[in-house]
Amino acid sequence: MALTDGGKELSLSGAAAEDRRDGGTTDTRDSGRLESCLDQPMDSSGVHEVIKFLPSPLPAKHYDNDTTEPISCGLQSLEELLAWKRSEANPFNVAAVPLAPREPPLARCLRRTLVSHDMMGGYLDDRFTQGTHAEAPYAFYHWQYIDIFNYFTHNMVTVPPAVWTNAAHKHGVVVLGTFITEWSDGASVCEAFLKEEESYRAVADKLVQISHCYGFEGWLINIENILSKVAVKNTPLFLRYLTDQMHVRVPGSLVLWYDSVIEDGQLLWQNELNQSNRIFFDACDGLFTNYNWTEESLQRMGDYGGTHGRKADVYVGVDVFARGNVVGGMLETNKALEIIRKHDFSTAIFAPGWVYESHEVKAEFRKNQDKFWTLLLDYLYIHRTDLPLPFVSSFCQGFGKAVYWRGQREANRSWFNLSAQESQPLYYHTELEGQGWLSSRGCPEDAWNGGCSLLLEGLIPAVHMSPVCAKILSLHVPLASKILVSLIYKPSPGIIVSLELKTTGASLCSHVDVQDVKSGSVAPVLEDEGLVSQFNQLCGNVSPAGWTVRRSELELQGCALREVCLSIQRDRPEDTPFTCRVGEILLLNGASLQAPLERVEGLCLYDVVWLHGTSLHFNGTLRWKYAAELARHFRVYWRRLRGPDARIPPDQLVLVGRAYSNLFRVTELAVPEPPCLLELVVEPVSRTGIPVPEGHWGRRSLSYSEESAQ
Repeated sequence: MALTDGGKELSLSGAAAEDRRDGGTTDTRDSGRLESCLDQPMDSSGVHEVIKFLPSPLPAKHYDNDTTEPISCGLQSLEELLAWKRSEANPFNVAAVPLAPREPPLARCLRRTLVSHDMMGGYLDDRFTQGTHAEAPYAFYHWQYIDIFNYFTHNMVTVPPAVWTNAAHKHGVVVLGTFITEWSDGASVCEAFLKEEESYRAVADKLVQISHCYGFEGWLINIENILSKVAVKNTPLFLRYLTDQMHVRVPGSLVLWYDSVIEDGQLLWQNELNQSNRIFFDACDGLFTNYNWTEESLQRMGDYGGTHGRKADVYVGVDVFARGNVVGGMLETNKALEIIRKHDFSTAIFAPGWVYESHEVKAEFRKNQDKFWTLLLDYLYIHRTDLPLPFVSSFCQGFGKAVYWRGQREANRSWFNLSAQESQPLYYHTELEGQGWLSSRGCPEDAWNGGCSLLLEGLIPAVHMSPVCAKILSLHVPLASKILVSLIYKPSPGIIVSLELKTTGASLCSHVDVQDVKSGSVAPVLEDEGLVSQFNQLCGNVSPAGWTVRRSELELQGCALREVCLSIQRDRPEDTPFTCRVGEILLLNGASLQAPLERVEGLCLYDVVWLHGTSLHFNGTLRWKYAAELARHFRVYWRRLRGPDARIPPDQLVLVGRAYSNLFRVTELAVPEPPCLLELVVEPVSRTGIPVPEGHWGRRSLSYSEESAQ
């Protein structure tokens, strides 16, 4: 929606001005604590602590009371919203991943798909911003089929957990929070903030600041209570002001209105866009309709002048739980989408977590989820995320039964952290001639990195003479003139596997001439050897644990990668059942092999809390500087350097966890009794796959002693 000069003028005295009063428009997400970072001299790597067992000084709404783990939360009241300050925001809930561009961009999508995630009150396992141990968590990973993700709870202000925003942004999906008022309490809130221009602008300014601070793209506004004449008169003005401010502060942002209140203030769901609710639609970026529509409703909307030129902005709601008199829902949601697409509208799929909540065996919800989205594929559109080189994905879905690293189990425990989710492949099931079939799914039983791998399985019948083409990724990656391609996989016997890269601007690159990479030492590289040899030398020994590692060098001109496929061919004359587990695909610019590696800079430690149970536990926040686009993630370690007995040599590094931003909270780390000197270490894991030398890692030592007796 176009911005007026007046809208731009308002921004100077609205949310932006409020930001300046609250500490400026620069990154003040953790300004108070950054001062303690700056107090730590950069020419010294040491910090000293005197142990005191005091109540945690950290705000309880942002940190778990028992463990000091950082958590996400919403805001409960109008007073809490108006009192919100950027300087007091939760630094761990700031999205670490910017919104990736995608093709086509949202503005050119004429039939969009919004997912509204409403599950059991919200802020469940996903509230832990660094992940958590979870036996059977819910996760979403069909990002390439949707345009907008809304995190919905019944808190008055729902701030999306950063783990969701990070996962969505990696795939180019816009993220919306929720502002909701309900029942008589909601009516009182509305009377308070919609009574006059100053009050509704104050609320809008805070919503803009929160979205800008935490890095998500807008709001679903859901007023589900009656409004007085004054309040309903000011509601479109509130929406227009909020929408204009969001557009100024957050490019590509959206403000959507839920179909509830009508122009006279009654709470009367229309289940369509019509003259009774058009005034709200005209004041923002779109309408999310209620769920009890009929095909006649859609026909009326198609004929209604209010939708002229804006049909894409009407998101027809579909309740997956099928509550009330609705079309489709559950495993018949495809019937609703068929009708919606027939009339050229966008759709809002509400509570697709039904696939998890309705599944008795929660740990196996993947089957239910994959079936649900496969049924919708005829009415969804594949979006290509626009990504730079290097491109790498191990297809981790952000949860698993174990943590894998380079094909080995690193931790034998169930876990959940959507920030760990990597670029997702296409999941599908398709039939082949002669009763053959092919399917793709995430499988947690084995992985190269993270929590799962991509498992291709199927049956190649004897009558199927040509190779089966298994499409893995649909994306847009501009390619350099010389690139290195790496494929890590585990095929079953009886098949021949080769990689296919489909590009624009050049012909199909198929059946790439790859080289097997064997375990053991790698010979020194001569200057005239190719990228594969250089890469092998830089990466050191390969221990694939049963995985096949194949790499190749490609020379291309003016190409952009569009699809990644595996060609699978049987090597025997009979029907051939097969599996092929894909552990990782990597593409990098050959020139990057010569680029110097960055160092971790400015590692500091603050917000230390000591706890004592059966042993002494250290808790503290680490922050450092490192270019986000260079790191896949960070590995955080600790070790004892020196204890009371100086004769005992330093310990080996022990992994604490993985960080997916330049911020990490160490929690419940059992450490030796004082006095002691320990070291905290941060290793960047490069997106190129080339190990970063230890001399480039961040290090900070911590000495601690008991409080002396008075």
